[in-house]
Amino acid sequence: MNSAFADLDINGRAQRLEYAWIDAARVDAPLIVFLHEGLGSVAMWRDYPEALCAAAGMRGLVFSRYGYGRSTPRPSMEKWPVDFMHVQAHAVLPALFEQLGIEDPPWLFGHSDGGSIALLYAAAFPARVAGLVAVAAHVFVEDLSVASIEQARVAYDATDLRQKLARYHDDPDSAFRGWNDIWLEPAFRAWNIEQYLPRIRCPVLAVQGADDEYGTMAQVDAIARLVPHARLLKLPACGHSPHRDQPVALTGAVVAFMNEHRRAALRSTIEIRT
Repeated sequence: MNSAFADLDINGRAQRLEYAWIDAARVDAPLIVFLHEGLGSVAMWRDYPEALCAAAGMRGLVFSRYGYGRSTPRPSMEKWPVDFMHVQAHAVLPALFEQLGIEDPPWLFGHSDGGSIALLYAAAFPARVAGLVAVAAHVFVEDLSVASIEQARVAYDATDLRQKLARYHDDPDSAFRGWNDIWLEPAFRAWNIEQYLPRIRCPVLAVQGADDEYGTMAQVDAIARLVPHARLLKLPACGHSPHRDQPVALTGAVVAFMNEHRRAALRSTIEIRT
């Protein structure tokens, strides 16, 4: 993927975000917007977005959030606020979509923190989302998540994790410390987005791996309880990254889910016109 950059003004602050299109020439194809995890970036998705778009017959958009990939790095003294995912959903995504000329409601594919951001966006703008796939999303903070993130801090300080992340981020400290510090902030233990979920109207597929080290099935069960029309996919022998651990199963389920709802939307459009 060839990256470009979007210059945004978010709450009075300039942010330059790295982004890349997948099959951009297919202007009539539906769009999937990929929202990365807490340590992700455009490059860290590797080839999964291209593979999913090809399987689904859709085009895609991937981008690196502020502080990640080749986007504007986070100053070393800056801390993410507790509501940083709300800011992404309510301010950054609308600004990015406007700048890139995205008018038709896209599909959202969010992983981990990106899944939480997708849920928040769909709750805030229910008419602006065609559907969403929330993979290993967080809707509240679990002890398991905090324990694993504490272990990640030890690994970052004591192993070659920093060097590995430098392959995907111009400033690996910006990416890692921003994510790690806020998740381990005592005030973040009360973070919870369950109250917003009943506002979601679009189709939802919530995916969770049985062996996810950052979250349990309680996450997707909460989504199912609060979004009754949501469909769940619980994957055995799968950790926090189903697109790497179980790509065939995940892609098959996502494509079937999208095709089902795309056909239903087409039938509704035809019935309205006739």
